Amino acid sequence: MELNTARVFVNDLSAAKRFYAEMLGLAVKADGSEYGYCVFRAGAADLVIEEVGSDAPEEDRLLVGRFTGLSFTVKDAAARHQQLSALGVMFSGLPEKQLWGGVLATLQDPSGNQLQIVQHPTADPR
Repeated sequence: MELNTARVFVNDLSAAKRFYAEMLGLAVKADGSEYGYCVFRAGAADLVIEEVGSDAPEEDRLLVGRFTGLSFTVKDAAARHQQLSALGVMFSGLPEKQLWGGVLATLQDPSGNQLQIVQHPTADPR
């Protein structure tokens, strides 16, 4: 099996579309804004952003503004953190080296969804 699609739920599709396209630099694959969604190319998988209206059932509204578990691979987490911060992207902290050797930093989209950038450890040159 291969992961094909990940979904993130937002309360303002226009703001989310600008964020993912202009700030994170993801290409729009399909714009279904009139139907409440937008699909972005995110490497081997698609990222679907879906709007949840304020009149939606509570269980749907609870999908907005939480940790998504999604990570975007970057070559240099510190440099990407600095670049995104300069664009106004909100981070919960500085990039931190993890016990497994990689570097993570958590950011938020305009709806409060938490995503991460991850720099994977380089191979041991020995």
